[in-house]
Amino acid sequence: MAGEIPDLHAEVRTGTGKGAARQARREGKVPGVVFGGDADPVAINLPFNELFKRLKAGRFKSTLFNMKLDGHDDVRVICRDVQRDVVKDLPTHVDFMRLRRTSRINLFIHVDFLNQETCPGLKKGGVLTVVRPEVELNVLAGDIPEKIEIDLAETDIGDVLHISDVTLPEGAKATIDRDFVIANISAPSGLRSAEDEAEGEGEEAEGGEE
Repeated sequence: MAGEIPDLHAEVRTGTGKGAARQARREGKVPGVVFGGDADPVAINLPFNELFKRLKAGRFKSTLFNMKLDGHDDVRVICRDVQRDVVKDLPTHVDFMRLRRTSRINLFIHVDFLNQETCPGLKKGGVLTVVRPEVELNVLAGDIPEKIEIDLAETDIGDVLHISDVTLPEGAKATIDRDFVIANISAPSGLRSAEDEAEGEGEEAEGGEE
C-alpha cells in the first residue's frame, strides 16, 4: 500500500440500542460497529469532528485504517457503510469490517492521468474525456494502491484508453472481466463541427447529382 496506514481512534460504546446511539450523538460522537474476522462485533464511538474531516478528504471507503481501540489490540479495518442524516447529510452511524493483510476486497481506486501537458492529442486541442475516474479493483488488504496511473505522453486525438492499457499494481485485478474504456482523447468541438458540416455538404452534393 502506498504510504503508511492511518490511525483511526475510537472508544468502546457502553450500552447498545437506539438510546446509547442517541446519547453518543449528543456528546459529539458518531456511533458505529466493528465486525468480521474471528472476533465478536464491537460497538464503538468515533469523534464527530475527526470522522467528518476524513469524510470530506475523500476516498474514505477505499482507505485501510489502523483502528486504535482502548482495551483491544490494534486492528486493520475498512469502512463498509456510512449512514447519514437525510436532511443534514451528516454521518449518523459507521460500519467497519476487520481485515487481515491477506484478505482480498473490492475497492474503487482513483485514476491519475500523467503527462497531460505534453500529450500530443491535447496539445492539438483535443479533449480528455474521462469515462471512469475510478476503477473497481480486487486487491489485497495489506497492499491497497493509492491510485492507478495512465500515461498520456504518446496519445493522440481519437485514441481510446482501455483497462488493458494500464499496468495494474502487483496483486490487483479488475473486477470487470472485459476490456472496458477508461478515457479517450476526442477532437475539439470546433473541429468536430467543421467535419460534420463537410460531411453534410458532401451528402447534399451527392443528392443533387442524383
